[in-house]
Amino acid sequence: MQNIEITAEETPNPNTYKFLVNKEISPEARNFAEASEAGPSPLASKLFGFPWTESVYLGTDFVSLTKQDWVEWEILKDPLCGLIKEHIEKDEPVLITEQLGEVDDENDSEQVKLIKKIIQTEIRPQVALDGGDIIFHSYKDGVVAIHMQGACAGCPSSSITLKQGIETRLKQALPEIDEVIAI
Repeated sequence: MQNIEITAEETPNPNTYKFLVNKEISPEARNFAEASEAGPSPLASKLFGFPWTESVYLGTDFVSLTKQDWVEWEILKDPLCGLIKEHIEKDEPVLITEQLGEVDDENDSEQVKLIKKIIQTEIRPQVALDGGDIIFHSYKDGVVAIHMQGACAGCPSSSITLKQGIETRLKQALPEIDEVIAI
């Protein structure tokens, strides 16, 4: 059995910490913005059992947890590392899924296929390093709409990431894009 190690890391969002696990814990990334959405994840459900949990994002080898302002990370970090480690060591499920994630639609235009590819292969891996995720929502009339999840949701630097990072990269690939917005 692999020795499970959990490392707590700060993210650009002061209310979100990334708990990095030294092995894959989930086949898919998934965001839980509130407790009522956490049904498919026994781990997220457990984390929402604390009144200070605002949201939980599961990556393939990390958990990002966003807390409310009234509690400090110094109090939470070590107990959360222990809770996540115990959950994984007991081989309890992290995510119960049939097939989650972004699905390409055969009706997608060539532009949408390219946008999804860039988000999937270039942007998502970069924002995952900070405990977040970016999910394509739509493309219409020159506007790309995305969901910012995990540490990206509510992060003070998310507007910079959105405009100077994501929008710039997508406009390089598709000059007809006018704007990228977060919804």
